Amino acid sequence: MTQISGDTHLQSDALEDLTSAVNYRKWLCSLGFPHFGDDVLEIGSGLGHYASEWADMGARITASEADESRLSTLRERFAHDARVTVRELTVPISETADYSTVVAYNVLEHIEDHVGALRSFSGLLRHGGAIVLVVPAFEFAMSRFDRAIGHHRRYRTAGLSRALTEAGLIVEHCHYINGPGLLAWYVTCRLLGGRPKEGPMLTAYDKLYVPVERRIESRLRMPFGQSVFAVARRP
Repeated sequence: MTQISGDTHLQSDALEDLTSAVNYRKWLCSLGFPHFGDDVLEIGSGLGHYASEWADMGARITASEADESRLSTLRERFAHDARVTVRELTVPISETADYSTVVAYNVLEHIEDHVGALRSFSGLLRHGGAIVLVVPAFEFAMSRFDRAIGHHRRYRTAGLSRALTEAGLIVEHCHYINGPGLLAWYVTCRLLGGRPKEGPMLTAYDKLYVPVERRIESRLRMPFGQSVFAVARRP
C-alpha cells in the first residue's frame, strides 16, 4: 500500500472551491448516515465539511487527515465542538481499532493498492462494522484534473465490489449516484480540460439540479453515474 497521492495544494483548493455545493454535500451525507454506528471514523476528512454535516445529523465522529495543513484546519474548526474528535492518520495504516464505521469519501482512488487499503480500513472496525465509500466512476471520464489530484483509477460497480470482496468484506450496497453529473464531469474535465470550481455554474447546479436528481435517485437506481456509493461490512 502506498501513501495517498496527488498535489495536496490542488486538492485543498478543489475542496475549498466546492464549499458552496451545500445540497450536493447534504445528499452524499444522507446516503452514508443510515449505515453509521455509534463511533465513526472518517478517513481523509479534508477541510471537515462532511464531518460537520454528519455531526449536525447526530453522528459521533472522528475526523482524520494526513496532510499537515488540512489537519491544522480541522483542529481549528472543531476545537470547541465536542461532537467531533480530530486525529492524524496516515496511509499505510498499521494500527487496529474498534470503530463501528469507517467512512471514506473520495479517498480510495488516491491509493494505489486499494485492496490493501480496504483491508487496513477493516482492521479499524469491530466485527460487523461497516465501511462506507464514495469513489469516482468510469475510467473513460479520467481527466488531467483527476491525475493532478492523485487519482489512480475511476470505478465501475463491479470493480469496486470485487476489491471489497478481495479485502474480505461483505458487500451490502454498491451502486452509481449522480447519473447526469457524469456527463457534466466528462465535458468540463475531460473534454474542456477544466475542473469543478466556485461560480455561477456550480451554484445553479447545486440549487436547481441536485435536489431534483436526489429525489429521482431515491426511487430509481441509475445504470451510470459520476460516482459509486458502496457499503461493506467486516464479517
